[in-house]
Amino acid sequence: MVRKILERITAPVRGLHQAAYLLAALTLASQALALLRDRTFAHTFGAGPVLDLYYAAFRVPDLVFALVSSLVSAYVIIPRITGADKETIRTILSESATFLLGVGGLICLVLSFLVPQLLAFLYPDFAASTRQGEFILLTRLLLLQPILLGLSGVLASVTQVYRRFLLFALSPVLYNLGIIFGTVFLYPRFGLVGIGIGVVAGSFAYLMVNVPVVVLSDVVPTFRFPTLARMLPIIRDSIPRSLALGMGSFTALALTALASRIGTGAVSVFTLAGNLEAVPLALIGASYAVAAFPALSEASALEKRSEFVRILSASARHIILWSIVFLGLIIVLRAHIVRVILGTGAFDWNATRLTAALLAILAVGLVAQGLVLLFSRALYAVKQSWRPLLYQLMGGALTVLFAVLFEMPSLGLVQPLSSFLRVGGVPETAVLLIALSSTLGQIFLAILSLFALRGAAPGLARLLVRPFVDGSVASCVGAAAAYMTLSFEGNIAPLTTLFAVFTQGLVAGIVGLVAAAVALFLMKNEEFGAIVHALHKLARKHKGRVAVLPPSADEPVQP
Repeated sequence: MVRKILERITAPVRGLHQAAYLLAALTLASQALALLRDRTFAHTFGAGPVLDLYYAAFRVPDLVFALVSSLVSAYVIIPRITGADKETIRTILSESATFLLGVGGLICLVLSFLVPQLLAFLYPDFAASTRQGEFILLTRLLLLQPILLGLSGVLASVTQVYRRFLLFALSPVLYNLGIIFGTVFLYPRFGLVGIGIGVVAGSFAYLMVNVPVVVLSDVVPTFRFPTLARMLPIIRDSIPRSLALGMGSFTALALTALASRIGTGAVSVFTLAGNLEAVPLALIGASYAVAAFPALSEASALEKRSEFVRILSASARHIILWSIVFLGLIIVLRAHIVRVILGTGAFDWNATRLTAALLAILAVGLVAQGLVLLFSRALYAVKQSWRPLLYQLMGGALTVLFAVLFEMPSLGLVQPLSSFLRVGGVPETAVLLIALSSTLGQIFLAILSLFALRGAAPGLARLLVRPFVDGSVASCVGAAAAYMTLSFEGNIAPLTTLFAVFTQGLVAGIVGLVAAAVALFLMKNEEFGAIVHALHKLARKHKGRVAVLPPSADEPVQP
């Protein structure tokens, strides 16, 4: 019985669009839990010092994860185990996991002793608070997370190669459940450290969810001393990605440090707005990037250039189209989104307004972020691992430079920007400039990545023009329909309850989506037709259960 259940949930999914939509559906569950987590944070702490400390403590382990754990990156392991025999796969996994435990564990142990000095340098105001001891202990506890997530990445390489996307997408669901458990049940007893315990528990669950695939595939790793001949190529190819991720994490750390100097609550609203923007990014950009990477690796390994271009362009076109459509709705419904998800308890009206403004700015970079996720994987698939690093360095440097320059009083950017977004008079509006810097940096990075792919995917930029135009038209139509619906509903009932705000936003969002869909249908948009066709295939039943989904005609068949 247990084996049948495992076989069912570990069944492979074939086809780019079908895999992307399955990932999107399960990612939606994960993001729903993440939003529940943030709502719990907002209700309990508000945009105040406790939440500021929690988010600030997270940045150091995130940087450690990017620099240390990704030295044996899944995206470097995947091409090496694709099509390999079981013994080779087991050996690669064993040596990679042993290396990660040894080297990563030692580095995290050393860093744990340096945490007080590091936090005092990054967040001088936070480090001097009355919760200094909790702040330090929480950061040290979170240093366990990079090791657990790094090991999870090693095992997840098997999950992705065998296209067990169901389990792959369940990992963040369990991770968020751990954080929610820590917040609700452990924080009242242990303070900030209780939330940290929940994070570590969620990270462990993130690791264990990949175990069934590894067991059923008979490639369970064992302790095996790493050999230089096997690990050196993996580390050599992982270093560019590790440093690229590290640069992204460093940029986030730098922006958080700058936000901590603006005032109380600035770190909280900036992070919460980023978490809200991460929902459509995960549903669209991340889903397509994850689903496309194994197929891109296969096409690259077989030197099928036309197939590689078709897979990459199909993924990029869908990311562009749906990201732009959602952008219009997010801008119109931003206040409703924040009020429904975060507007509770200690999260006051000023925090709600400022978070909504930040969400609008960050959402402008939604297309760019999704394309960066996809294009970086495409560059890894064609063994151009150093280019994403170079571009991340340039994009990160430009982002931090913008953040520093924009805050100069002589430029006077805060007042016009806050007035445009209708948050004039709200405290700490200088954090809007940090969000603007982040968005501009992502757009710059996406353009650089597209330029880098001109050799591996010639003509790609030309193929992306139509979905950009169609998406812009559909976005404007959908946003206009949603705005008119809001205006009409505003005359029916006052927005004095959560139910009223939710209902008004939901109805306006549905109307906007329908209007955008009609616009795409009338324009005979190719991507819209593809999603309708793929959803129809997902809904088909065969003998009482979902049939095995064959790949689309323009997608490579799994050998």
